[in-house]
Amino acid sequence: MSNSFVRRALAIGAVLAGMGQADVVFAQADVGGASGSAIFENYCAACHGRSARGDGPLADSLKTRPADLTLIAKRNGGSFPADQVTRIIDGRNPVKGHGGGDMPIWGDAFAKSTDPMPVAEKIRRLVMHLQSIQVKP
Repeated sequence: MSNSFVRRALAIGAVLAGMGQADVVFAQADVGGASGSAIFENYCAACHGRSARGDGPLADSLKTRPADLTLIAKRNGGSFPADQVTRIIDGRNPVKGHGGGDMPIWGDAFAKSTDPMPVAEKIRRLVMHLQSIQVKP
């Protein structure tokens, strides 16, 4: 595990532990041309893990264990629900853990970040990445 990844995970954990969600501002590095994988690494891997299996360095410290994101399609009858995943990420379809004290609503956090990429594009790339890592039935 790289030092920058661990530092980012600890910083996110410290912010989430010490501030209310509405006060969280993420000043991530410019990911203007970033792939969904890079966006996942920057924003999601601290909790969900680099492999997206819910085993990130902060997973054990959360009230609700992060979901294994490689099993989304399996949990939905073999079909990846891209629209539903988009709605979970942007906060329109809240799930346990997202939007609570443990996890910000990423649509809001992306909008507050210093990253110039439009929020909808960042979420689209992230959803495409999640779709690409689904475990085959």
